[in-house]
Amino acid sequence: MEKEFDEYITFTVTTKDGSEVEMAVMDEFDFESQHYVVGAVIKGDTIQDDSRYIYRSIIDGDDFSVEKIKREFDYKRIAEAYMNMEA
Repeated sequence: MEKEFDEYITFTVTTKDGSEVEMAVMDEFDFESQHYVVGAVIKGDTIQDDSRYIYRSIIDGDDFSVEKIKREFDYKRIAEAYMNMEA
């Protein structure tokens, strides 16, 4: 499902091949004393809302950066916690 681009906080991630992808923050949450953001890819003026990705968020004042959750086991636990919050 695509959403028309409104005002969203955005961030950029670098893929394995070195290209940069702009993402919109769709949600954010805390789990086990860490902060996370849920992002969706932006293409043109459209948010590709059919896939969402979770990143660990590092907040620095009014700014933030994200880092990939490297261990698959951790990602699955965090994603499951997020899905249970949504239910």
